[in-house]
Amino acid sequence: MLKLDEALTNILGDWDIYSTSIAAAILVFFAYQVFTRRDPDAHPMLLERQAHASAVRYPGESAVYRSQSSPHGMELNTGLGVRDPGISKWARGRDGDLRDIWRRVVDGPIDESGKPKRGKGRLLTVLGSEQVIEHNLGLCCIDLYRGMPTPNANCSSDEISRQISIIGMHINQQGGSRVAIYLPNSIEFITALFACTFYGLTPILLSYDQHSSTIISMLKQSNADTLIAAVGSLPFDAVTKEYPALRQLIWIVDEGSRHMDWDEVPKGTGGAINVSTWQEIIEDHKSSIADLPKSDPSNKPTNLGAFWQFKQGDADQFVEYTQPNLVSAISAQISAIPVTQRMSPSDLFLPIDSLSTVYPLVMTLAALYSNSSLALHSVAGRNANLEAATQGIAPTIIVASASTLSKAHQEVSVRMASPVLKAVHWSQTRSLTQDGVMPVASMFTRLNDSMRPAIGTTPGKLRIMFVSEQVGGDSPALSSLDLSDLRVFTGARVVYALTAAKVAGAVAQTSFYDYRVANDAGKHSHFGPPLSSVEVLLRDTKDHKSTDDLAVGEVCSSFLEAALLLIRGRLS
Repeated sequence: MLKLDEALTNILGDWDIYSTSIAAAILVFFAYQVFTRRDPDAHPMLLERQAHASAVRYPGESAVYRSQSSPHGMELNTGLGVRDPGISKWARGRDGDLRDIWRRVVDGPIDESGKPKRGKGRLLTVLGSEQVIEHNLGLCCIDLYRGMPTPNANCSSDEISRQISIIGMHINQQGGSRVAIYLPNSIEFITALFACTFYGLTPILLSYDQHSSTIISMLKQSNADTLIAAVGSLPFDAVTKEYPALRQLIWIVDEGSRHMDWDEVPKGTGGAINVSTWQEIIEDHKSSIADLPKSDPSNKPTNLGAFWQFKQGDADQFVEYTQPNLVSAISAQISAIPVTQRMSPSDLFLPIDSLSTVYPLVMTLAALYSNSSLALHSVAGRNANLEAATQGIAPTIIVASASTLSKAHQEVSVRMASPVLKAVHWSQTRSLTQDGVMPVASMFTRLNDSMRPAIGTTPGKLRIMFVSEQVGGDSPALSSLDLSDLRVFTGARVVYALTAAKVAGAVAQTSFYDYRVANDAGKHSHFGPPLSSVEVLLRDTKDHKSTDDLAVGEVCSSFLEAALLLIRGRLS
């Protein structure tokens, strides 16, 4: 006790202002760690084993991997589980098809017992940074900036349903069956897609902004007999001359060009082609009552055709997706998001990638089925600019190409040159990778606000970004470090998906709460587990052989209808 008393006396005898400062700093540090500590968004053990492997594997193959939400012994995710009025809340719902998605848009959300709930999504058209048109329910289109109806635009949800019916019946009456849609992201694109679905027509999505030779090649491969296109987007003479099988052309005419006669067929074109404009077709049926066909589960819906472009400007592969493929992919994407983070009527969904690409289309249809608001911008595409595409609105969820996010990452990384900014970035990255939580805003992190991309009119509102990489495509690969940087730059969670031509939606994608950065942080990021509508195995190749401890080889994906797909790629 005497020695202890002498030691304390010596310490306190030498105590001064510096000792007080050091002790206070240590106390504040530990107090900060205790009071600001948060539990990880996902338990680390859940991230270590995200897929469910089969108990048996065959020679020359790995085990078959599935999502944890659809383990072996249960069927894959097959559909939307549509609950018709009067059905018991204990009964299983129908798988449904694309027609049920639009009916959900019109009717609004429902609870588990089939009763309607409050909240209904909106449809927005973004025209530059100063004009956003809202297609309100039961009202004419409203210019949000000027607060007044837009001229010649009867685009309420009921009116859009009416246009779906009118366009579908018109194409049917003209003998059309395979309808090529060559449009940018627009309300007409959505209307044309659902018009084909409701009236037994096969929609064929043509990649927008292509050379005339590419358009003609896509029309020939798809055997389209009807084409819906924007005025000025393609050379009429060249298309009709090189593809005489085209029998019907519907122009989408902007307001400034409607005074011209677009119905006239140039002399010397050859063949019998019926040319009309979208607006005239709608105007001719202005006084008629056109209701959508009633639901008939026995009426099998048609397929949806799309082109897989390995390089910009090419039309390499034409694929037709069945409606069961599409609805299973849509349902799998909805279920892949944790319940507390799922899309809802409070969200504003913005597709920055073209809807003629299947992954953005599937995510957009998932947003519509979830009754989220949808904003459509014509600048969307593979190489769209992130900041330019979000002007005028404040999206909470976006889907973009890997090229778009890679370019945004490079632009912001160049601006992060100051040691102070790098220190802030390191702190937020550590919160993601070490603590497993999204960094929160503070006075310290606000030092980087001016360097971050200006996404939307309300910075910080964006919460989810979906991005995809195409197998065999020319899009830049994103590393796990790139994805971590994007989460820090935008404040949003990033879901990175692997897509392939014969799989609707995605083959696999990173888990929602997976913020890990690989130790090597190489060129490629892991893609996470398969979707609940897909099962994956790896087949042996000449250089790669699977063992009980290691699964390597050629990625094979089977989905819903037991079709087999070989992908030369990687999967973690």
